[in-house]
Amino acid sequence: MVIGNPDLKAKSPGVGTLLDGNPANNFLQRALAFNPHGALTGAKRITIAGTYAYVLTDTSLVVVDLNNPIKPQIAATIAAPILNHPRAVAVQFRYAFVVDADGFKTFDVTDLAQPKSIANALVPLTDARSVYVARTYAYVSAGKQGIAIVNVENPESPQLDQMFTANGQLNDVNDVKIGMVAATAFAFVADGHNGLRILQILSPWDDAAHFSGFSPRPTPKLIATAPTKGPALAISKGIDRDRAIDESGNQLAIFGRRGARPLNAAELRALYIHPSTSQPYRVTDEPPAASSTAKPGPLAQVRSWLASLFY
Repeated sequence: MVIGNPDLKAKSPGVGTLLDGNPANNFLQRALAFNPHGALTGAKRITIAGTYAYVLTDTSLVVVDLNNPIKPQIAATIAAPILNHPRAVAVQFRYAFVVDADGFKTFDVTDLAQPKSIANALVPLTDARSVYVARTYAYVSAGKQGIAIVNVENPESPQLDQMFTANGQLNDVNDVKIGMVAATAFAFVADGHNGLRILQILSPWDDAAHFSGFSPRPTPKLIATAPTKGPALAISKGIDRDRAIDESGNQLAIFGRRGARPLNAAELRALYIHPSTSQPYRVTDEPPAASSTAKPGPLAQVRSWLASLFY
């Protein structure tokens, strides 16, 4: 179902009516109900990636093209045997991470409209319920197993880094989100009948040397618990920083800054897709083999000349 003013020529189309400063028109309406041939029956989760909606039903991942929000189209459907009762999906850059009854799986979404399953990219988990990705780690809400932290530095070969239960205290984990406050990273956890949990993931006060770097290994510890009236089922995501863009190159928010802008979709794509092959750039940690016939480079020639002066 699509919510908002369906008149794209209106002063405030979509949900723009909430942003125009006029409190008298802060009302939403149903613009469209979309379920062709029952393809979305049983829909239970939705993740927006650029102008695509990744919708999970009881059996499938359905990709819905929302380039024209009032004329959506189904772009792809992925079901068994690739997926086994999918439960949650998270998208980061060129990859989507899905948890289902089998565990944690990776999909290539370089083309957002056509996710491709990656063979053998599976971390088995018996009770995976949700997933959140932060830099090179995925945090899987693993129910009675607590939180499974998966290393996705190489998304096509995910590796289980650790299981964290706080000595058995986290045993009904439904959802987790990561956020930062004053240079410290926290996990906010919906731990079912246990309520809200807060974990400290990284802090410069604990180990400044370990904290340094782009994506240090998480060292979680339980620091607070807040009981809830009913089972804690989900955690809201924090707001993104200004000048961020979505997966289709659309700017997400502006907070009073002028002049600069993020890369658009074409500029971003040029950084990781080769213009001749239309394939992603690939790198390796192994240096190319030296050729016996190759001429020494300028630096090697300078070194040789300096050596001849002293020896």
